[in-house]
Parts: sequence; structure tokens; C-alpha cells
Amino acid sequence: MADRTRRGFIGGAAAVTATAALAGTAHAAPRGAPQQAGRRVAVLGGGVAGLTAAHELAERGFEVTVYERKSALGGKARSMDVPGSAKGGRKPLPGEHGFRFIPGFYRNLPDTLRRIPFKGNANGCHDNLVPSSEVMLARTGGREDLRIPFATVGSPPPLLTPDALLRALTAYCETFSRLRAHEIAYFANRLLVWFTSGERRRLESWERVPWMEFTGAARMSADYRQLLAIGITRNIVATKAEVASTRTVATCVEAFLHNALGRGADGEPDRVLDAPTNEAWIDPWTAHLRSLGVVFHTGWSVTDLRLEGGRITEAVLEDAGGARQAVTADHFVSAMPVEHARRTWNEQVRAADPQLARCDRLKTDWMTGIQFYLTEPTPIIHGHINHIDTPWSITSVSQAQYWRHRDFRADYGDGTVADCLSVDVSEWDRPGILYGKPAKRCTREEVAREVWAQMKAGLNDTGRPVLRDATLHSWFLDPAVELDGTRANNDEQLFIHPTGTWYDRPQARTAIPNLFLAGDYVAVDIDLATMEGANAAARAAVNALLDETGSRAERCAVVPLYRAPELDPFRRQDDLRHRLGLRNVFDLG
Repeated sequence: MADRTRRGFIGGAAAVTATAALAGTAHAAPRGAPQQAGRRVAVLGGGVAGLTAAHELAERGFEVTVYERKSALGGKARSMDVPGSAKGGRKPLPGEHGFRFIPGFYRNLPDTLRRIPFKGNANGCHDNLVPSSEVMLARTGGREDLRIPFATVGSPPPLLTPDALLRALTAYCETFSRLRAHEIAYFANRLLVWFTSGERRRLESWERVPWMEFTGAARMSADYRQLLAIGITRNIVATKAEVASTRTVATCVEAFLHNALGRGADGEPDRVLDAPTNEAWIDPWTAHLRSLGVVFHTGWSVTDLRLEGGRITEAVLEDAGGARQAVTADHFVSAMPVEHARRTWNEQVRAADPQLARCDRLKTDWMTGIQFYLTEPTPIIHGHINHIDTPWSITSVSQAQYWRHRDFRADYGDGTVADCLSVDVSEWDRPGILYGKPAKRCTREEVAREVWAQMKAGLNDTGRPVLRDATLHSWFLDPAVELDGTRANNDEQLFIHPTGTWYDRPQARTAIPNLFLAGDYVAVDIDLATMEGANAAARAAVNALLDETGSRAERCAVVPLYRAPELDPFRRQDDLRHRLGLRNVFDLG
């Protein structure tokens, strides 16, 4: 795999040296803290879940060592340097697995951000969040793009020129004139049914019903499917609306709508960071954790967990050069993505806890980013763009406009790059418009050309050259993706949520008393593979560890999603109706 070749500690003598260093520091106590029995924790994985677990444990006096298989920390949330792109003393161009989106309905992750010191910020890294003021649905075929404004504080309002106003009015008329009145009424009714459904119906019924079926998409118009059944979810829910359960999608749609109404929110509905992720968040976070005594080892993959006497006694790690090392600890927090974590659970470990074996049924898919670097500022809009008609399900955001303390040309690359258009590609198995092939059958270069062509098809089709080939400097595709036109591999996939997935998701606490699970696949309230889900799962894992050890330390707050209290009577009534086998009172079928 591409990233493995860039890990540290490779080669014969280097591997021996690294093994000795790993063995020598695996049990080092935090600086200034006395070593205590039963306080050593090995956190296996250095993404958001692993760093959150390390943060919470270190603050409670535990001796924490984090092991990460990549050469850098942060997991899929990290940003990374584009190789060979720095000139004239500037930093390399910033690449990433995918753009950051931190909506205001997140409550646990923002708390962590506030607790990470950042020079000049009263609220730590949280002050590096910047709200967007609008979102765009980019249409193809000459239809005007639909721009939807947000009421935000501190972000610039959408530019209102006569041309912009005319285009906005045209877009609204085109969009909603194509939706039939009964379709709009039906979709509104389906949301009302969800909002008033009790927890029993949500879990026992709607978890088993596909979102597309719940919304009646198959019998509605193409615009209904694109705009409401699919499009409304793509910016809010990091999953595939075509296969996802109603419970997963509707949970986040409900949270987003409450957020837009100013109910139970940490901030604005659409927020991004004001710098590359590592600069704004990951690097300050790891520096803070080191100050708390956390020790990091990168470039080491977990290959096995050994069970003796009903407890995990050691984790077996391997570096890129094949050197192996057994690491011992009192407690183990498995904070790897599910597709990597389950490879470390041998038959003995699985037999000790059946919920681990059920994780084999959890599914992952490709949702990966590519960045386009432009020689002219190209903000397009002050927010995210849903390229709603693209066969590869593309979303994007122009990032330089948010980096308020950065001068892109002066700070990054070769001095000619002025903007970064960061794009997420969510569909890799459908043919594109340029080569007629799915992304998985393209080369990396073909993927870049195809994504660029699909975006231009939506943004340039009404007479304005929004994206121009002459301004395209270069592109960067996530190195976790390996493509040669015939073979495809993705080392960093995304956990998705087909119907029934909830029943196979594990709890943070396992039947093995010193093994705890943290990751976006663990069952938490948000029910979605997100940074918020990873953060909440890590908090739950730490709380389980504290309970297991009998610690008197304060438990981590795990804040659930907001529910409108005035709808509680309807939800209680619906629980009764569900037990009696009756529909929701508002469900018209």
C-alpha cells in the first residue's frame, strides 16, 4: 500500500532500532506523574476516536500510549502535504482525505475542540471554526443552480447583484415548478411522521426501512428523487441515501433542521476550519496530548490481540519493514476503523464476545476526496456545493475564502496557487460522462479529469465560465486510493449504514473486561460514521474503562442529539401505538 512505504522505522537496522525504542517507551509514565498499577492504556489507532480517548484518559491521570499504522496522526480527518509542491520557502500545498464539515448539531466534538489550546484563541481550536452563509445545488442541462442562504452570524451575506438576484429567482422557480404539489406535501408528511415517531418505532421499524422507500422515491418524479430523497441527504449525511436506513438518514436530517431553527445547536448549520486541518486542529491537539504525557508511535499496524485468562495480555504490532513487537498494557482501546479493527480479532477474541463477530456484517464503501489547485481565487459560493446531477455524487467547497489568517499564494505551493477546490467523490461504481467508466476502473489521472468535467457540466452550463481549464494548476487525489485502470484499492474507506446495520454495531464496552471499542462504527446516538460519532464513541469507551477500574474520576459527557421537548407527548403516544401494531397517527401511507 502506498502509505506504508512512507512510514518510519523501515529497513533492517532501522527496524531493530525502532523495535527497541518501541519496547523502551511503551510503558513510560506521564511526565511528572507517579506510575500507578492498572493505569497503563494502549490506544490502538490515532484518528479522531483514538486521539479523543487519549485526551480523556490523560486528563484523568492514565498512562497512555497511542499506536497508529499510518506515518501521521489524525486518521481520515488529517490534512497532508502534497509531495514536491513547496517552493520559495512556502509550505507544501495542503491535501486531505476529504473536506471538513462540522455542523452545529455536533455537540461532543466541539467540546473537545474547546479544550485544545490554540494561541490567541479564548476557546481553543473551536475558535477556528468558520460558518458558511449558503449552500448550492448545482444543476446540469442549463438549469440555474439553486442557492440556499443560511442565517449566520459573522459570515458574509451572499452577494446580491441584479444578475445574482435574477439567477436565484429563476433557480427557485425552475426547481419548485418541477416538483408537484403532492410530492412536496408527501415529503413534508414523511418528516412529520419521523419527528413524532417514538424510539421503539424508530429502532424496530424505521431502522429496517430504506430511506428511499420511506420517502416514496420510486413512485415520484426524477426531481423529487434528486432534490429531496437523495440531494437533501448528501450535504448532511455522510452515507449513501440509496441504501441507507431511514433511521440513519432521518436522525441527521432532524438534527440539521433543529440546528437551522437554532434549537439545541453548538453553532451554525455549516462550519469549516479556517486553515488546513492539521494547522487548525490536529497538530495543536497532538502537541497538547504530548504535554499531558501521551506517547505516540506511528507506522505500526496492529495484527493481533492475544487473550489469556479472559483478558487481553498484549497487542502484536508490525511495522512496514516486517519487524514485529508485542505491546503490553493494563487496558486496550481499539480505536481503528472497523475494516481494520476486525482483522485484529482472532477466533479466541471473537468467541469471548459475540458482538465482535457481528461486526463482520458491517459494510464500508468509497467516499474519497480530491483537491484541485487553482491559479485564481474561485470562491463560487460561500459554502458547500452539492453537484446534485453528477453520476459520481460529487460535493465540493472552495477553501481559501475561509482561511482568514492565510494568504494562499504567499503561504503555500510555488506562489502561483490562489485557491483549493476540495471535492468529495461518493459514487465510484457508476459510469462517468467523459470516459464512460466507473471511477474504480479509471486511472488516477482519468478520475481527476472526469471529476473536473462533471463539475463543469453543472457550473458552466448557464453561460458563466465558473471553472476554467486555464486556471487549473494541479490536483491531488487521496494517496489511500490505488488505481491503474484495472485494479482498485482504497485503504481508507467509510463505514456506511444499510438497513439493519444498527443491530450489528457493537457497544464501546466488550465482554473482555480490559478491551474497549472506539470508532465511528460503535453504536452511539448520532448513528452515523462521522467525526462526531467517533468522538462520542471514544467518550463512551473511556467511561466504560473508568467503570471497569472503579475510578472516581469524572465521567466524560456524552451529549445526545437534540429532541424538541414539545413533541415528547406525540412520541410517547407513538410508542404505545407501535406496541399495539398501529401506524404513527400522522402516517398517511
